[in-house]
Amino acid sequence: MKYLILGCGAQGSACALELARQGDTNKVVVVDKNPQSRAQFLTPYLDNVIEFVQLDITEHSDLLPLAEDIDVIVSALPYYLNYEITKLAIECGAHYCDLGGNTDIVDQQKRLSNLAVEAEVSIVPDCGLAPGLVNILAQSGINELNSTESVKIYVGGLPTNPEPPLNYQIVYSMEGVLDYYTTPVLVLEQGKVIEKQPLSGIEQLEFETLGMLEAFYTAGGISDMPFLYQGKIAEMSYKTLRYPGHAALMRSFRELGLFEQTPVAVNGAKVSPRDAFIASVEPILLKPDSPDLVAVKVIVTGQKDDDDCELTYEMVEYNDAVLNVSAMMRTTGFSLAAIAIMLANSKVKNGVHTPSECIDSDSFISLLKNCDIKINKTSAMLQAQ
Repeated sequence: MKYLILGCGAQGSACALELARQGDTNKVVVVDKNPQSRAQFLTPYLDNVIEFVQLDITEHSDLLPLAEDIDVIVSALPYYLNYEITKLAIECGAHYCDLGGNTDIVDQQKRLSNLAVEAEVSIVPDCGLAPGLVNILAQSGINELNSTESVKIYVGGLPTNPEPPLNYQIVYSMEGVLDYYTTPVLVLEQGKVIEKQPLSGIEQLEFETLGMLEAFYTAGGISDMPFLYQGKIAEMSYKTLRYPGHAALMRSFRELGLFEQTPVAVNGAKVSPRDAFIASVEPILLKPDSPDLVAVKVIVTGQKDDDDCELTYEMVEYNDAVLNVSAMMRTTGFSLAAIAIMLANSKVKNGVHTPSECIDSDSFISLLKNCDIKINKTSAMLQAQ
C-alpha cells in the first residue's frame, strides 16, 4: 500500500508512524513545507518506508505527480484546506481522509459525492478523535439498539499532572481551543437541532482511574450527526472534559472580553484581546515535556428487545513515554491512520461520507487495539416499565 500524507505536524507524524508500522505498507510519502519539523520517532523509517518531500501544499499542480499510484491521500492540514484537497484526490482517483473539524467544510465535501462515486473512490472527512473515533463509537451503539433515545459524547485532552489555576495544558492549538469555547454548539433536543452556548451545561462525570471530571458543551466534536439523526433520536450532545473548575474560569475570561478578536486601543496601538490572551498564556500552558492523557466516554441509551438499555464506551489513554508520542497524537493520529488503512483495503463504500456513515466499528476498534488503544464497552439492561 502507498500513502500520501499532507502535513507532518503532530497528527501527521503520528499517522505516518502507524502506517509505516503496517506490514503491507510499501511507501509513505509525507509532504510539508518544513519537513524538518517532523517528529523524531519517524527517524527509523526514513531509509525504507517513509519519504519526506518539501513542498508548498497549496500549490496543487505540484502535488499531482506525487499522487500518482497512491492508494490513499491523508490530510493532516487545517480544515480550511480540505475541500480543495478532496477535489485533488478525486481527480487523481485516490481514496482520501482528513482530520476535519468544521461542519461547513464537510458539507461542501459531501456535495462532491457523485464525482467520487464516478471516480470509484471513497472520501471520509472528520477522521480524528472528535470528530472521528467518538462518532464511530456512537454509531456502534445506535446500530446495536432497536431504537435510540439519547447519545452523549464526552472527550477531554488533559495533563496527567494538572497544575493550577487552569489545570490544563495545550495539547493541540490554543486558537482552536478558544474557537471551541466561543462557537455556538449544535445538539439535538426533543429531536430538533438547536444551539447551546459553549462552556454551559456543566455536569460531573466520574472515571474509575481519574476520579471526577467536569463536562460542558463545546463546538466541533460531533460532526454532522445531529443533522443525520434529526427527528430520529431525541437527545444528542457533545461535551468537553476538564478537571473541575476549568469551565467557570474560562467563561469568566470570555465574559470579560478576553477572547474577542476585534482590536482595542492599548497605548495608541490596536490589539486583539484574543491575540494578547494567547500570547500571555501560551508560554505557560505549552508544556511539551509534560505527559498528557485522553479520556473518552460515549453513552448511548434506548431499547434493545423488550428492555431499556444503556451502552457505555470508555477509553483512557496515556502518552507513549518510550517513543515520545503524546496521548492526543496516539488517539487522533492513529485513528486517522486506521481509517486510511480501511480505505486502502477497500473497506469503505465509494462517495463522500463521515465516519459514522461508512466505517465498520468492529474493524476500526480492532485496528485501534493493534495500536495498543483499548476501548472498554459495558452494557446495562433495565426491565422496561
